[in-house]
Amino acid sequence: MRQSALSEVKDAVTPRATLLVVGVIALQLLFIASYVGALHEPKLKDVSFGVVAPRAVAGQTVARLDGLPGSPLDPRALPDERTARQQIVNRDLYGALVVDPAGTTDTLLVASGGGKALSLALGTLITAVDKSQGRTVRTVDVAPASPHDFNGLSSFYLVIGWCVGAYLCASILAISAGARPANPIRAATRLGAMTLVALVGGLGGAVIVGPILDALPGSVWALWGLGALLIFAVGAATLALQGLFGVIGIGLAILLVVIAGNPSAGGAFPAPMLPPFWQAIGPALPPGAGTWAARSISYFHGNDMTSSLLVLSAWAVVGVLITLFAAVLRQRRTAETGTPVNPFRGEGGLS
Repeated sequence: MRQSALSEVKDAVTPRATLLVVGVIALQLLFIASYVGALHEPKLKDVSFGVVAPRAVAGQTVARLDGLPGSPLDPRALPDERTARQQIVNRDLYGALVVDPAGTTDTLLVASGGGKALSLALGTLITAVDKSQGRTVRTVDVAPASPHDFNGLSSFYLVIGWCVGAYLCASILAISAGARPANPIRAATRLGAMTLVALVGGLGGAVIVGPILDALPGSVWALWGLGALLIFAVGAATLALQGLFGVIGIGLAILLVVIAGNPSAGGAFPAPMLPPFWQAIGPALPPGAGTWAARSISYFHGNDMTSSLLVLSAWAVVGVLITLFAAVLRQRRTAETGTPVNPFRGEGGLS
């Protein structure tokens, strides 16, 4: 009886299943470490910031802000308020202080469309600094978030929805037909399916946040293009990881997109409020690039999107090349060994 029960357990809990469970636990712990590590203690750090003041005062003001404990700001003098506003809309600056030499009330320029948490943090910091100098501050939002976009998070949630749909679709293809395509034609077919999903999902997301919910004021066509590119990039990357590592590639996609990508995307807290590690990796991952581009479309007239679009394009192109390359190698290996491919076991499915 005891030997029979032990045999049943051994049959039920295979080494592969054990490794998969260990992998899931590792992803679970990494999820906790990444989200809590990135978001538990947001602080301003080297925020690009402008100072508009008379020449005699500008240098002192810049030096005072640059010397604040913890280096929350990276200030630079600007010639006038118009330049400050233009640089904020161009996304070169996160905010600016316009000093009034004839009075005691200065003006803080912010852009809540780029992240309301950062705008509020700048307001708190500059108010405290001016108060110590016997001055007051009024805040002007030059790129305000939509009143229907609470805390400026709609663009972030839109991007996360697109990313989740992308890797889930690629994962479903693996579960239904094997993680590793048997030949380039099957790989191309999956990439073609991801293209259709990208077009439909991108349009659907843009319409929902735009005309239906009125959450984001940006161009529906521009958001559709961004969504299609983002979905295809994440889907192609997931297919590539599955082509290289089989079903384990799904976990690797979750590691990159969800565990590393989401907390570093600048959604809840923009990049200057994140710890250095997450601040560094965010722009290079699809959620971060997508969030930046979505906010640019919605609130900054499409400014400063080139690097984000290049990042997403790189993920898409590399994903396609690796997916096809892995399929070619698999086809050659099958031809050399003469072993027929089982759609689940031979291709790295769930068996």
